[in-house]
Amino acid sequence: MNVGPPPSFRASDSGAGAVDKSVLVRTYQAWKGSNIFCLQGRLIFGPDVRSLFFTVFLIVVPVVFFCIFVARKLMDDFPHDLGISIMVVTVVLALFDLILLLLTSGRDPGIIARNANPPELEGYEGSTEVGPGQTPQLRLPRTRDVIVNGITVKIKYCDTCMLYRPPRCSHCSICNNCVEKFDHHCPWVGQCIGLRNYRFFFMFVFSSTVLCLYVHAFCWVYIKRIMNGEGLSIWKAMAKTPASIVLLVYSFISVWFVGGLTVFHTYLISTNQSTYENFRYRYDHRDNPYNKGVIENFMEVFCTSIPPSKNNFRAKIPKEPAIQSRRITGGYVSPNLRKPVTDIEMGRKPVWDEAVGDADDNEEIVRNDNSLDKHGGSVELSPDLSRILPPEPESIEGRGISHPRRSSWGRKSGSWDISPEVIAAAVGESKRNDNLTNEINSRANCK
Repeated sequence: MNVGPPPSFRASDSGAGAVDKSVLVRTYQAWKGSNIFCLQGRLIFGPDVRSLFFTVFLIVVPVVFFCIFVARKLMDDFPHDLGISIMVVTVVLALFDLILLLLTSGRDPGIIARNANPPELEGYEGSTEVGPGQTPQLRLPRTRDVIVNGITVKIKYCDTCMLYRPPRCSHCSICNNCVEKFDHHCPWVGQCIGLRNYRFFFMFVFSSTVLCLYVHAFCWVYIKRIMNGEGLSIWKAMAKTPASIVLLVYSFISVWFVGGLTVFHTYLISTNQSTYENFRYRYDHRDNPYNKGVIENFMEVFCTSIPPSKNNFRAKIPKEPAIQSRRITGGYVSPNLRKPVTDIEMGRKPVWDEAVGDADDNEEIVRNDNSLDKHGGSVELSPDLSRILPPEPESIEGRGISHPRRSSWGRKSGSWDISPEVIAAAVGESKRNDNLTNEINSRANCK
């Protein structure tokens, strides 16, 4: 394959500096993940950030009701300092909870930037034999072995990010990013939970549990004050304060949710596991290479400095040019056409890459004779095809001919597989046309 060198830009060209500046964009503007950015890249959220507003609503509205219908009444029943402190503590807990929610949802959870190209193979010993007109396809190994605290751990290759994921890293299918120490994607905060925001997530869940218990407890205190002050039964006292009944039911239900999460993540921290690892690998039945003991595990989460982000979302980078087709040995092949890939980490089936999907949307099939066939029309094989086709029908990368059991040109345009019988017929037809042409020429010469 002969590919010419890219065009060079000289400093003497007029307007070169202006052109270079015009193609620079911020990193967050060219980000390939599914994230949503605010304040010019200073805040990064997941694609489901709308759920964050619902979570804020679930926190703020009950606190407002509690302050108006319960805490304000208790200020009159208790001495001045103690009565005011009930209101102040409620507001402080709510604000603290909301700040932790924002720190969890609006920061980089530990995203690993994608590679522009796949990593180079080290010590590759595979075969690179290819057929006529083909380019060698070197396949990267799907996994690699690394040693973590004396235990062998497999790391996997990410086809989307084109990198080998570090230990404890996983690709989030919602945010479409590889995240360090991936725990889970939380729909309540609209963000992945990973290395850089797990501490804030746990503190958010824990503070929400404390807030629910606090509201629940003082609702019972208010009902008890009504019973003692007016000499009523518990049912009649509850009937006099319907807001307390609503808050009691709401806080009781909520505390089972956030309290259960607090207990579960306390267990995970004590054993140095993530939610993803706990459900996928089950370290209860084998050694956990990351477990350092209960005290060390808690210190690792709460007492170590948070590593800086690997991404500068406000940095200026060159804008990627539009990908164009390249001419390769008589055919036009998109540089992004690849074999179907399988994300074994997320358990997805093999699917065609986005580039093939784009080709399907245009309903154009690249053929050997440099022409395009649209809308599912029949493919006419050129007589020159017999000179470049191999004896046996094998898969040809980047062409419209493929083995019927190996690949397809897409899901929308239908199958373009060509059977061996069709190829043989095309070759035979080509030979007959050549013989007929020679015979006509010979007769013309005789006359």
